[in-house]
Amino acid sequence: MRFGKELGLGALMLTLASGVCSAASPAAVSGVVRDTQGVAQMGAMVQVLAAGSVNVATVFTDIYGRYRIANLVPGKYQVRASAALFVPALRNNLQLSTGMRATVNLTLNMLSDPAAWLPAKRRGPDEPGDDWTWTLRSAADRPILRMLDDGQVVLISAGAEEGPHQAPVHAHASVAENGGFGQGGTNTAITLDRKTSSGADVVARAECSTFANGGSGAPSTEVDAGYQRKGVFGDASRVVVSYSSHPEMENSDGSTGVQAMRMANAEKMQLGDLAEVEAGGTVFAIHMAQTALISRPFVHVTVHPGEVWAVEYKLAEARDLQSFDSLDSIHADIPVAVVNKGRISTESGTHQELSVSRKLGKGQIRASVYHDAISHPAIAGAGAMSPADIVRSGELGGVVVDPATDSFRFLGAGYTNNGESVTVSEPLNSSLLAVLEYASGEALFTRNALGEQLSDVSAGLHSESAQSLTAGLQGHITRTGTKLNAAYRWQPQHLVTAVRPYDGASDQAFLSFYVRQAVSWGGKLPPGIDATIDVTNLLAEGYQPFLSADGRTLYLAQSPRVISGGLSFSF
Repeated sequence: MRFGKELGLGALMLTLASGVCSAASPAAVSGVVRDTQGVAQMGAMVQVLAAGSVNVATVFTDIYGRYRIANLVPGKYQVRASAALFVPALRNNLQLSTGMRATVNLTLNMLSDPAAWLPAKRRGPDEPGDDWTWTLRSAADRPILRMLDDGQVVLISAGAEEGPHQAPVHAHASVAENGGFGQGGTNTAITLDRKTSSGADVVARAECSTFANGGSGAPSTEVDAGYQRKGVFGDASRVVVSYSSHPEMENSDGSTGVQAMRMANAEKMQLGDLAEVEAGGTVFAIHMAQTALISRPFVHVTVHPGEVWAVEYKLAEARDLQSFDSLDSIHADIPVAVVNKGRISTESGTHQELSVSRKLGKGQIRASVYHDAISHPAIAGAGAMSPADIVRSGELGGVVVDPATDSFRFLGAGYTNNGESVTVSEPLNSSLLAVLEYASGEALFTRNALGEQLSDVSAGLHSESAQSLTAGLQGHITRTGTKLNAAYRWQPQHLVTAVRPYDGASDQAFLSFYVRQAVSWGGKLPPGIDATIDVTNLLAEGYQPFLSADGRTLYLAQSPRVISGGLSFSF
């Protein structure tokens, strides 16, 4: 009897102990919150919600974007992450059992994200990566305001980096064979990027191009320096100073060489979660036979009436600088300038655009209307111009010739452009984004002018209504590490300017692509070596022939074919 009582008491104690152990092993959920660029978001709010959206627990992510919520009763939950300027991310139907340790990683999309509209601005083989470090750091350093339960407002300053061992200085070098206007020959560039202890960024870049023919034979050189500073409320500013010298260029007045000094700045001001204002501009000092000073300002306002809506207004005078992110890369193309009757003229115009965008799941749709008043559009041509052609170009206002690539540019007659565009983007998978864009507007055109010379062709240019259709693909191919930005932009082949001249990739009509591939050889090569190829208008479509002064055939083309390739090194 006594043995039986002891056995029963022992069984009861084991049962109680089992229940206590079960009660002491509740469920937990943890993970990392990042943005779409993979940057960890410090200070993001993570909530665990039960049925009926009842808030069970709330935590904030640490400096590496990590969170952990413990002591959860088994059941079905939702996990929600939110942060200022982001669309909340939600994980539904999370079933937790006793003692379960679940991992839920969440990705936040910015309210103002353009969902990587394609075709993006062409990236050169010397770029340090598909995402410029300034963009990544501005996202990582975004401060967040939080309201505590007692009503106290706390500013969480996100000055921390992704990990404790991130190098303060990054270097990138490249060697490429280029063929674009002002970019011919063998190009060697090196970029140094340093983040200061105050959180600012300093970038310096130097480039030298050598070629076998053209001009004085001296190499062309470019030097760029950039500085970025971030404020405590999401504000930021960028300044870029550049100098370029291209002795190979030939001008219509018989002089050679183009030198340019450039100072560009951009400011971003965050007005809470409702709006942001971006403003700045570029000042060029161009020296050819004469010296000219040109200013190109811009302003860009974005309003967020809801979590998935954005309304934007843009006013700009330059094609390459229309927003704060336009200064992601400190490198800029050589400005198109010609000498006409002793005075320097440059491409000029004013662009205004109003757009509305809405996020649709993981994709996005955007509709825009725009108005361009273009006084001097740049017209591109391909072929070696003779000295007689260069002299006669004075009749059409002047021309600048690049003998290193057998290409040239001149300024056409002004026109106005009213149009609209619709762009739809949709991820095909986690690494590839597809985009379809339709645009209408005005563009300059010429019919087959074979038999006419350049002055006659220029006088015969007129504007007409036209449409373009673009299909693009951007991202990387899993397992291979191949990074891709490819697009086919169709428009009538007799056009010599773009339907949307202020689009970020207006110089990339027809079949164009950029490919970046990591190079490895059984571990024998050091990491950070990439092979790149950048192709514009691979099929040489849209070429309009005309005659040179000596009877040879030259061409006008909205996008002359350019093939560039080389190796890049990051260390």
